[in-house]
Amino acid sequence: MNRRYKPMLAQPREAPFTSKGWIFEVKWDGIRAISYVNAELSIRSRNDKELTYDFPELEELKNLAKNAVFDGEIVVMKEGRADFQTLQERSKLTSQRDIEYMTQKSPVTYVVFDILEKDGKPLINLPLIERKNILKETLKEGKHVALSMFVEDEGEIYYQAALEKGVEGIMAKKKDRPYIPGVRSEDWLKIKKLLSCDCVIFGYTKGEGTRQETFGALALGLYDKDRPVYVGKVGTGFSESILKHLMELFGGLVADERTLEGVEVHAKVTWLKPELVCEVVYQTVTRDGRLRMPRFRFLRPDKTPSECTLDQIEQKGLREYVSKRDFAVTPEPGANEKTTEEHIFVVQEHHARRLHYDLRLEKQGVLKSWAVPKGIPEKTGDKRLAVQTEDHPITYASFEGTIPEGQYGAGAVEIWDKGSFKAKVWKEDFIEFMLKGERLRGRYVLTKFKKAGDKDWLLLKARD
Repeated sequence: MNRRYKPMLAQPREAPFTSKGWIFEVKWDGIRAISYVNAELSIRSRNDKELTYDFPELEELKNLAKNAVFDGEIVVMKEGRADFQTLQERSKLTSQRDIEYMTQKSPVTYVVFDILEKDGKPLINLPLIERKNILKETLKEGKHVALSMFVEDEGEIYYQAALEKGVEGIMAKKKDRPYIPGVRSEDWLKIKKLLSCDCVIFGYTKGEGTRQETFGALALGLYDKDRPVYVGKVGTGFSESILKHLMELFGGLVADERTLEGVEVHAKVTWLKPELVCEVVYQTVTRDGRLRMPRFRFLRPDKTPSECTLDQIEQKGLREYVSKRDFAVTPEPGANEKTTEEHIFVVQEHHARRLHYDLRLEKQGVLKSWAVPKGIPEKTGDKRLAVQTEDHPITYASFEGTIPEGQYGAGAVEIWDKGSFKAKVWKEDFIEFMLKGERLRGRYVLTKFKKAGDKDWLLLKARD
């Protein structure tokens, strides 16, 4: 097995589609790797780095297939989704002791989606759907090796289902096309959902090469109350005209001293007065609060810097929810945080140790939750005690089932009402909102019950 293959690459596409000529599978957020399985095992990255030392658990490939070449993605799975940051941390380890420890703590999975060669015979000229069938016959799944599942035709439905599971997007591939090594082809498309936020420009790095007369990247920040917080730098998405326009604007905003702490760049930074706002799109937020893969979209002269607050990207409210549950046992959804186009609410009838009703309102990518022991008031003027509980993931809004004995909140859960709502006021101690559900409609108020505990609120059905 002397041949070496470069991975076939995909073109980006903004929207999902449905077509009988295509298959669709998950786009995994990991390290692309081609594996050469024979008496000796070699796993090579896109830049041809040998990866078997970094991920020794993938040695099991030698027991799962013989004399074959596979294409796939190495991922670390956490709570049902790929954890790219942990994977990056693993790939940087050099100590054998550290690698062995992380192999046990955060093992990788090699998700295989293509076969390029079998028994010394190249398969790359065969149609994709034939290669998929050969792959299934050739490779057994193992503890750390999995076959990529796919669906045919129904791309739009599959895309929505994938996002609900918390993955970054899907791949679309033509069924009848060959594998073209090293080529970015329109036969493969990557379809990802991007998030966006408005950021303040605090500075820029010196440009190099074709950007020598402009800048390399912008240092971005958001405000946590009055304190600016560094959220990353953006160096892509600029046209020639916007590069020149930004440099003209920067001329009158140069600051005499640093305007943002924590900026992690090695190049010289020209600091700016925080007066310009831009919109960027990004893939996700890392655990240390940085925008992953940001891209500049445009300036936002209609936005003020004070409006660019950290809560645009914060999704930290599910830690308590996760800590209380064993997702290998309970059928409840994992912490796959996502936002939806409209603000949703749900009321769930919860037959736990004591019967109560859980009111959940969508806010900042999670469901803010209150347990209401005596049920939701339906008559104007009625009041109920509402005890605030941990935030839940958005996917919990569709959960019905039985939480097993021994798990937090054990008992049957049924949806009692659901719909949309509009918040008129949302403060730390007072929330006023309009419900539009199947049972509940009209104006409601949640107010902190200050004479009781920190978690106690009063829920009131108010006059419309």
